[in-house]
Amino acid sequence: MKNKNRHVAAPQLTRREALALMGAGVVTLLHSGCSREPALPRAKTLDDALAYASLMDVAAMIESGELSPVALTELMLARIETLDARLHSYATVMADSALATARTAEEEIAQGNYRGPLHGIPVAVKDLCYTQGVPTMGGHVFLSDFRPEFNATVVERLEQAGAVLLGKLNLTEGAMGGYHRGSRIPVNPWRDDLWAGASSSGSGVATASGLCFASLGTDTGGSIRFPSMANGIVGLKPTYGRVSRYGVLPLGETLDHVGPMTRRVADAAAVLNVIAGHDANDPTSLQAPVPDMLAEIDRGIDGVRFGYDSSYASDGVEPGLVAAIETALGKLESLSGRIVDVRMPSFSPEQMGETWFSICAYEAAAAHATNLAAHAEEYGDYFREFLAFGESVTDEQYAAATAVRNDFSAQFRDVLGQVDAVVCPSGGAPFPLPHEIQYGGMKGFDDFMPKVQMHFTIPADFAGTPTLSQRCGFSDEGLPYTIQFMGSALSEPTLCKIGYAYEAATDWHNKNPI
Repeated sequence: MKNKNRHVAAPQLTRREALALMGAGVVTLLHSGCSREPALPRAKTLDDALAYASLMDVAAMIESGELSPVALTELMLARIETLDARLHSYATVMADSALATARTAEEEIAQGNYRGPLHGIPVAVKDLCYTQGVPTMGGHVFLSDFRPEFNATVVERLEQAGAVLLGKLNLTEGAMGGYHRGSRIPVNPWRDDLWAGASSSGSGVATASGLCFASLGTDTGGSIRFPSMANGIVGLKPTYGRVSRYGVLPLGETLDHVGPMTRRVADAAAVLNVIAGHDANDPTSLQAPVPDMLAEIDRGIDGVRFGYDSSYASDGVEPGLVAAIETALGKLESLSGRIVDVRMPSFSPEQMGETWFSICAYEAAAAHATNLAAHAEEYGDYFREFLAFGESVTDEQYAAATAVRNDFSAQFRDVLGQVDAVVCPSGGAPFPLPHEIQYGGMKGFDDFMPKVQMHFTIPADFAGTPTLSQRCGFSDEGLPYTIQFMGSALSEPTLCKIGYAYEAATDWHNKNPI
């Protein structure tokens, strides 16, 4: 249910700035009269160039006083008003509060009170995250009037960092596979008929389309990585417990992760720096100290070991994606990385999928028991059927599935312990999916599920280990290919260093969808 926005005019550039941008493919939106030329990608218009800039580049301009947080927020709100009428990435746009936060940020920075890279940066969060006084619906129509009395810990930490919250992002109902017919399905900006990923679809679309500089997603079975794959962005799924889930509507309590989705690796690292850390309100929150994810991100990957199971990473995978990943391995080797043959645990994709569905559905049914009793007819077809399946899973079946999960996870951790990162796809390649299927029941997904290839995303959710997804090429149709780096628990700094080195050595990230 989208809030009506008042029109927000885009900020104006000087003639000199406009000519410099059009001639060199760079942008400077000045708060003062001097100019500079940060290394930003070419774009169709001045607004596009700034909107697609990296969070870290924009943060540097904000810190120096060259870029106004208010002007930047006005630009982003204007883009949302113009582009999101087609893309449907936002569930709620918080224009008034965003502008108020931007004004405060501008005043604080002018007074020398700069809080860090997110200060004055327009971001957005998946509409599972409690936001005080703002609708938090989780894709459910019966929660359309639910306005939490407090912020989720991750929202609170973004606010403490001075980030400008533009709004709440659309998602599948309950963070599973399908949408309620009362909700709009986010549209993939690369091509309208393509799946936008699930469940953090709005986060993927908004980030890829330059409608925010970073977003938060959640990942229970691949819901950060699928939208990152489908929309060609960076997705960082942290270690389980690294980021608090307090105030985030649950799907599967033992599987849920919260993490950043961005267009650049360093941007994801900067966001993780802000949202990570122990939270007494979340009993699963880790006590482990959080290192600075940016501290050694540019140190290179000399000697870093990359594990690759060619059979696991290629069986049933689009040949173009396999070729792109193997080319990426060659690039990593040229950067002084080492490629190591590994063997993933011998669990079939079917066994992993059946185990995951049993665990997740059982936990989801428990989480939704009260709401389902009161609002059964207000649930959409897919999620109602998923919860019914969860109710059919017995305690004994859940325990048996958990035993399989634990066995797999122990073997998977052994593989991770042999290398610094295991390399594989991030869940297939972009593919078409009719909206009618996404509005329907679980049976309609039968033909589509093999294309999702959850056996690439389930391992890290089972084991609670971190992964980084990013672009590694394009198909002949011009659609993004995505590589996934899977690391041991708490290895996010290493994954960010790997991703940063690969990104710096390639230019896949410079192509924008619209």
